[in-house]
Amino acid sequence: MAESAKKPATYADLEAVPPHLVAEIIDGVLRTHPRPSIRHGLTATSLGDELAGPFQKGRGGPGGWIFVIEPELHLHDHVLVPDIAGWRRERLPVVPNTAFTDVSPDWVCEILSGSTETRDRTVKMRIYAEAHVPYFWLIDPRLQILEAFELDHGRWAKIGAWNSDDKVRVAPFNAISFSLADLWPLDPPLGLNEDPTSYYAGDR
Repeated sequence: MAESAKKPATYADLEAVPPHLVAEIIDGVLRTHPRPSIRHGLTATSLGDELAGPFQKGRGGPGGWIFVIEPELHLHDHVLVPDIAGWRRERLPVVPNTAFTDVSPDWVCEILSGSTETRDRTVKMRIYAEAHVPYFWLIDPRLQILEAFELDHGRWAKIGAWNSDDKVRVAPFNAISFSLADLWPLDPPLGLNEDPTSYYAGDR
């Protein structure tokens, strides 16, 4: 007798995941990974700090955005939890009272770690494109780099890449510039021949 097809994961399955794990539903499959490391979280909050002043509060910038750390996104049949996402205010004029939103962001940033990099660079990147997210950033604190992408006719086009020696000015936040090194304030800059895993041996 042929084995019956496995049923797609449900939201109830996601809610049953222990709180020490981050849970997502991707292509009908429940996927989990450990909560991010402190260093990973520091990168996310440092980036949020760079962007929230000028773009959310209008301090030294145009305002007009809302940012959320680890929002739960319901995109078609998928449930994703990016590290940080942003919406233009006209697309999210009222903050939902629910634990999730089905309004796709205008910008998403994933901060790479050992347990999530492959997923972030493949299936999640594809889903964000399918959901018509206009801008997507990948930040690797281990290598101290940022990669930025813009959606072009349904495909990601790479805008550019920056390292800790650079000032970043990139869409959709090119009204300001910031030092990429400020995203990892407690780490020394990487030399050309240094092994980044020496600082990130415990990165998840």
